Amino acid sequence: MTEENIQPEAIEDDPIEVRLNKRQALIDAGKNPYGSRFDYTHHVAELEEKYADLEDGAVTEDVVKVAGRIMAIRNQGKIAFVVVRDATADIQLFCRINVLGEEAYEEVKNLDVGDWVGAEGTVIRTRRGQLSVSPTEVRLLSKSIRPLPEKFHGLADKETRYRQRYVDLVMNPDVRETFEKRFKILAAIRRYMEGQGFYAVETPMLHSIMGGANAKPFVTHHNALDIDFYLRIATELPLKRLLVGGFERVYEMGRIFRNEGMDPYHNPEFTTIEAYQAYSDLDGMKELTQGMIQFAAQEACGTLQIEYQGQAVDLSGEWESRTMCDLATEYAGEEVSFDRTREELAAIAERGGAHVEDAWGKGKIISEIFEAYVEDHLIQPIFVTEHPLEISPLASKLPDNPELTARFELFICGHEYANAFTELNDPVDQRERFAAQMQAKVQGDEEAMGYDEDYIRALEYGMPPAGGVGLGIDRLVMLLTDSATIRDVLLFPHMRPEA
Repeated sequence: MTEENIQPEAIEDDPIEVRLNKRQALIDAGKNPYGSRFDYTHHVAELEEKYADLEDGAVTEDVVKVAGRIMAIRNQGKIAFVVVRDATADIQLFCRINVLGEEAYEEVKNLDVGDWVGAEGTVIRTRRGQLSVSPTEVRLLSKSIRPLPEKFHGLADKETRYRQRYVDLVMNPDVRETFEKRFKILAAIRRYMEGQGFYAVETPMLHSIMGGANAKPFVTHHNALDIDFYLRIATELPLKRLLVGGFERVYEMGRIFRNEGMDPYHNPEFTTIEAYQAYSDLDGMKELTQGMIQFAAQEACGTLQIEYQGQAVDLSGEWESRTMCDLATEYAGEEVSFDRTREELAAIAERGGAHVEDAWGKGKIISEIFEAYVEDHLIQPIFVTEHPLEISPLASKLPDNPELTARFELFICGHEYANAFTELNDPVDQRERFAAQMQAKVQGDEEAMGYDEDYIRALEYGMPPAGGVGLGIDRLVMLLTDSATIRDVLLFPHMRPEA
C-alpha cells in the first residue's frame, strides 16, 4: 500500500468539547448559559391530571410555565420535539419556528440532552395523543457539559451507579421512587411519634466516652480542648439523661457512626431512631415498635402485606414473642439454657459453625448459638426476648432469673430491625456492669463500652422506670422498598476512593 492510499482515520468530535464551545459561544454573544430564577406554574404531573380528558389534536389557550432537564430532542425541519423531565414526570415541548421565531428556534435546535430549560406556552394535545406545551419561549437555565450516558441502568458494576448517584437518579426512575418512598417512611415515623406524645430532640454527635452500644468507634481530635472524641455509636445515654431531667417521652432520629465492616446490611454511618418512655417497659416498647412500623408501611406502601426478596411478609396483627433460649433449643435440636455447662454450650455453638472465644461466658455463647441456628429462619415479624445479661449491659435483669434481661430484638426476614429494653435505672447495678465492660476492654474487646461516670451520677439522682427502643431506619426502608442492599437506600453510600 502506497503512502498516498492511506486514508486519515475519522475522529469524532469530543462531545464535551463541543458543549464547551456552545457554552463559550453563548457567553461571547452576551448570554448567560447558567440562567437566573424561573417561576414555573405547574409540575408535569399536575398538568397530566388537569388535562387528562383533553382530546387528541385539541389546542387550549391556557398558558403555563414548566421547567426541567431535557431528556430527548428530535428536529424535523421547522418543528422540534423536546422532552423535558421535572421532579414528577416528562412532558413534550412542541416547538414550532412560526411560533418561536427563527432566532429562538435556532437556539432550541442548539440545545443538548441534559440541559436544564424553562418554557412558557399553551397546553395542547398532539394528534397522536401526546400532551404537550407549545412554547412561545424556551429559556436555557443551565448548560450541561457532560453528556448523559445512554446505558446507565443495569450496569454490572453497580459501584458506578452508587458513586454517581446524581446520574443514577436521572437515568433510573425506579431509583428515584425508592428514595421518595424513604422520605415518606421517615415523615410517617415522625408523625407517628408526635401522635404518641414524643418530643424530637437533638443530642451531641461527639462523645468523650463511647457508650450506649457495643461497637468500634471512629475517633477524632478536638484541637481547642486537645482531647480525642468519638463519633457517637448510639444516642441512648444522652436520651436517658433527659428522662432523669423530667421529660417523659423523647426520641431522636439521626446518624450513628460505627467503624466496622461493610456488607449488604451495614454501612459505617447509618440512621436510627431511639425512643425512651418514662413509666413504660418492654411490653410498651413492643406496642410502640409494632405501631410505628405498621404506620410507616401503610403510609408508604398502602398495605401491610409486603414482599421482600421473594418472601411474603405479613406486618398486620399482633406480632409473636419467643424467648432466645426457646428458639435456640428448637432449632439446635437440644436444650440451650444456663442449666447446661459452658463446655456443652460451646460444643453446640461450634457444631452450628460459630467460633467461641475463651473469654466468653454462657450468655455470649447462647447468643452465638441463636445467631448460628435461628436467625435465618425468622421470616415473619417476631420479638425475640430474654437476652443474656452478658450481652445486655443496659437492660434490667429479670426478677426470677438474674442471668437474663428484659430485652427484645425484632427480627423480620432473618435480620434484626429493632432492639429494646426495660431500662436499667439502678445506679449500683449499672456501675457494676460498666466495670465489667471495662474489664472486657482490658481483655481486648474493642467494642466494650467506656465507663461513663456522669451517667452513673445522673442515675443516682433517680431515673423513673422506663422502656427504650432503637430501630434501624435504613433496614426498615430496605424492607419496605424490597431493596437487597443498604447501598440501594442510601443516597450516598460509602465507597472506596476512586483510583
